[in-house]
Formats: sequence, structure tokens, C-alpha cells
Amino acid sequence: MGSVAKETTARSDDLELNKPEPEGWLGLLFMLPSIAFITGLFIIPLIMTIWMSFHNWPLLGRTKFVGLANYIELLGDSQLWHSLGFTLLYTGLVTAAIMMVAFPLALLVDRPLRLAGVFRTIYFMPVVIGFGAASTLWMWLLNPDSGVFAQILVGNGLVDKAPRPLESFWPALSIVILMVVWKTAGFTMVILLTGLQSIPGDVMEAAKIDGANALTRFRRITLPLMRNSFMLALVLNITSSMLAFDQFFIITQGGPENSTISAVFSIYLASFSSYRLGYGSAMSFALLVVLVAISSIQLTFMRQRPEES
Repeated sequence: MGSVAKETTARSDDLELNKPEPEGWLGLLFMLPSIAFITGLFIIPLIMTIWMSFHNWPLLGRTKFVGLANYIELLGDSQLWHSLGFTLLYTGLVTAAIMMVAFPLALLVDRPLRLAGVFRTIYFMPVVIGFGAASTLWMWLLNPDSGVFAQILVGNGLVDKAPRPLESFWPALSIVILMVVWKTAGFTMVILLTGLQSIPGDVMEAAKIDGANALTRFRRITLPLMRNSFMLALVLNITSSMLAFDQFFIITQGGPENSTISAVFSIYLASFSSYRLGYGSAMSFALLVVLVAISSIQLTFMRQRPEES
């Protein structure tokens, strides 16, 4: 009897151990809102986009299954390839410009200045403005008839007539890049500032004791220890730049001569100007594949140790 009782007790103990802990169910409960959010706003739309890409899907009327026809058409779409090439050019230029502005700002506000917190707030303030509002603001400033810039230049006799930078490719692209840098550099500054402030102070003190000057400490300590912060900033900036739409839709409107149509702008034109939702879905999925490939390459470099790269 004693052995049977012991065996029964051991089995009950095993059952108690195999019961799910309340903390696990509680954690799952807290994750449900995020799971529902990701499922409703990403997974389900992604599945629908892939399904639509295999159809001739007009805005009005009946749909027709066309298989891979939309993807085959992508290969010969010169406007799409031009927009993708322009997007890559814009991404490279604007990402470099943002990093060149944000990193010096991060170094500046990291110094123990009396008003460092005020400067951080001022530099970050444009970030809270939406891209649509910021683009509209700059469109108003650049208006050759009633814009602030035109009135200042003409009113002070600096030029005979107001310039029209949006009528040429490089001036128009430069204006957009300038607006985006003004709008987003503060966010990148915060990322890099976090990396600067995470560098251990005792490492810098040890380098000073060993006789390393400021330039040597910057090259040998600051830059290597900020590697992950730089990579994170690059991933975020490149991804957002590849998805640029508002600034070109509002400021340049794709001009001059359709030379500033970004990839997302091209998807918009195919879907809502030509009413080809199926073809636009195929373009969207192709752009997603490009973004995943670029992000994967960046994340691979991020996971590498400095001595491996």
C-alpha cells in the first residue's frame, strides 16, 4: 500500500509540474493586442495583396485570374524600372545627407552644455510633423508667386524674378532632400545620441590615461562602439526612403517630366490612376521583396562582429 501511495503521489507531482504556469498565459494575454494588430494590419493585407497580384483586378467590375501575367509585365515596365532606379538614387543621397547632419548634432548635444536639453528638443521638433504637412509647408515656402523664399529674394533685390527650382530635376531633388533632412535628422540624432551615451565612461578614462588624444579616442573607441547604432539608423533611414511618397506626390508631383516618380508613387499611379489594382499589388509585392533583400543584407552586417567585417 505504501508503494502505491508513493507512486500516486509522484504522478500527481508530475501533473502539477506539467501544468502551464499562470505567468505564461498572462504573457500571452498581454501579447494578444499586438498579435491582433500585426495580423489585421500586416499579415491579412499581405495575403490579400499577393492574391490580388495574380488577378486582373479593376477598381470596378469583375476580377479575372491571370496567373503570373502581372509579374511578367513588370519585367518590361520601363516606368517601373526608372522609378526604382530613381528611388535607389534618392535613398543613397538622402541617407548620406541625414547621417552627415545627424551625427554632428548628436556629438553637439552630447556635450555637457547648459542648454543641451533645449537644443535636443529644438532639433527633434520637426520629427513630430507629418510628412504630408511638412511637404505642404515647403510647397508653400517655395511658391514662386506668394512663397516666403520668393518674396525675400525678390524683395531684397537679390534676384530679378522668383526662382522655380521644381522645374528642373536636380534642383527639385535637392529641395526634397533638404526638406527630408530637416524633417527626419532629429530622429536619427536621438538614435546616435543613445549610442554615444551607452559608451562606458571608464573606457574613455582609461584611454586618456594611456595618452590617447581626442581624435584617437574617436577613431578607436567611439566609432567602433557605435557600430550597432549606426547600422540601426541606416536600416531605418534606408527603409523609409525606399517607401518615399508624400514628398514627391505633394512637392514635385512627379515632375519635371515624370523624372521624380518614386517606386511607391508608381504603385499609386498604377493602382488609382490606371485603376489596375492587380498590377499595383504585383508591384507592391516586388517592392517588398527588394526591401526584404536590402534589410537582410544590412542585418547580416549588423550581426557581424567588428573583427569579422
